[in-house]
Amino acid sequence: MLSRTADNLFWLSRYVERADYLARVLEATARLAALPAAYGAQGNEWAGALITAGCYDSFMKEHGTPSAENVIQYLAFSDRNPSSIRQCLEVARFNARAVRTALTVEMWETINGAWLELQRMDQSILSPARFARFTEWVKDISLRFDGSGYRTMLRNDTYWFSRLGIFLERADNTARILDVKYHILLPESASVGGGLDYSQWAAILRSVNALTAYHWVYRESLRPWLIADLLILNRELPRSLASCYREIVDGLDSLAAAYGGQGRAQRLARSLHSSLENGSIEKVFHTGLHEFLTHFVSDNHRIGAAISEQYLI
Repeated sequence: MLSRTADNLFWLSRYVERADYLARVLEATARLAALPAAYGAQGNEWAGALITAGCYDSFMKEHGTPSAENVIQYLAFSDRNPSSIRQCLEVARFNARAVRTALTVEMWETINGAWLELQRMDQSILSPARFARFTEWVKDISLRFDGSGYRTMLRNDTYWFSRLGIFLERADNTARILDVKYHILLPESASVGGGLDYSQWAAILRSVNALTAYHWVYRESLRPWLIADLLILNRELPRSLASCYREIVDGLDSLAAAYGGQGRAQRLARSLHSSLENGSIEKVFHTGLHEFLTHFVSDNHRIGAAISEQYLI
């Protein structure tokens, strides 16, 4: 396969996954912002959404004080924000067109149809009901793209480059949203385990479709260390860091078998996967959750760069 084709497949999947993540961040933030004032909310939820999305500095230069209206517009529809949902779907469609013959009909129709429908949308200020429909629509696009790829693609290098993009992006997103919860969303004046803290954790778990899974696994009320355990180390949760890296290692091993050799990407991914497999939540908190997640995001970025150098350039 041409490296340019592999690169398009890889980034096509990453941008679709990123659009899904932004929709989930906006949805979770709207839930948090709707909490009654009696819970002690500090009004920093929309700033937290920008930090989670990595867009805080660029937003502040353009808009100043974050509010529900300007943050939603910036993260959902702005053509000046390269990470907005609109821009993610536009770049995804551009990459899909470049590798049209490598995609199945179902995958192409999902991306192309999403882009055409987005052009017809009224992108003015959204009412709460329209906002909820929009975030559900974005999540449905990602689900259909992911599902159609899983069910219709041959298990060859085309498939594995596509899956690598999904799981690298998903791992990064899970780490960021967990880190921001600890350092941004919970006000200093609020107690860990209090009513506000519980509501925030429930919103975060809903944003990654893990609230029901949490109760199935732990069968008790929400506790921060158990939530961190679920999102970091639980191999059965599809969005956990451990689960993502199991998929990444499998994908890289399949590419190594197809191309007849391993390289730095395989070694780095296997090392990070091993540390997650053999880790414990006690070790994570002993290191410091923020420090652990910061190192993970850095390592994940390094592995993405290694994949690019080894296969995509």
